[in-house]
Amino acid sequence: MEFIKSLWKNKKMVYKLGKSDFKNRFASTSLGSIWGFLQPFVFMMMYVIVFQFIFGMEGDGGSPYVVWFLPGMAIWQCLNDSIMSSSMSIRNYSYLVKKVVFPVDVIPIISLIGSSFVAIFLLLVSTVVCMIFGYTPNFLIILYVIIALYAFIIAFTRLTSALTTLVPDFSNLLGILMQLFFWATPVVWSVARLQNHQLILKIIQCMPFSYLVTAFRQAFMGGNIITANHGIYTIIFWIITILMFIWGNHVFKKNKKDFADVL
Repeated sequence: MEFIKSLWKNKKMVYKLGKSDFKNRFASTSLGSIWGFLQPFVFMMMYVIVFQFIFGMEGDGGSPYVVWFLPGMAIWQCLNDSIMSSSMSIRNYSYLVKKVVFPVDVIPIISLIGSSFVAIFLLLVSTVVCMIFGYTPNFLIILYVIIALYAFIIAFTRLTSALTTLVPDFSNLLGILMQLFFWATPVVWSVARLQNHQLILKIIQCMPFSYLVTAFRQAFMGGNIITANHGIYTIIFWIITILMFIWGNHVFKKNKKDFADVL
């Protein structure tokens, strides 16, 4: 496939540009890249303080809310930041599209790598905190979730990066959609609340966002949505991811010749 060949051929250049992408986001500040780690960390801790210590909420099975919440929120932060930055990547790197011969296919991956530094930090923080509270993770599940996470992000942004380039207003719509997905995904609330609404529960569980959040959370707390019901949710997740990549790849390849004209 052209995309994979191009990515492999230019992997060193893409990684270097990805590192520069992360540094450049905070180049005008005195603390530099530290803000990239500090902002989402403080955001997550504020949720913990409000829900665990003010509202006195617990996680599933009576677990500390911080143990239940942090893994899910870390995955969501990775999803949201990576999707939004990669979707805007071609417009942000318009000079590469217009002025030099450059493999346009790999530009969204540059922004994805830039977002991955913070994502890895948040995943490590959530893992360490859970282990401090005595919740030892299943590292095989964590490895699987990370692979599934990036496969979905690449598939999703293959489509959204093309649409955002062709229609600038789509980025605003995508921001609204990601907010809706956040509240529709069990990040700050538990699916146990939907036990009396089985149809809604099944729909939520079949969403790729919910699948990734739940799978990573269960790596620390037991349970396994990956193999639940003969792996039906895993099958649905990969079907959606593959179909989305095929669709996004078709849209991207069909329109990339026009990117320079609309930028």
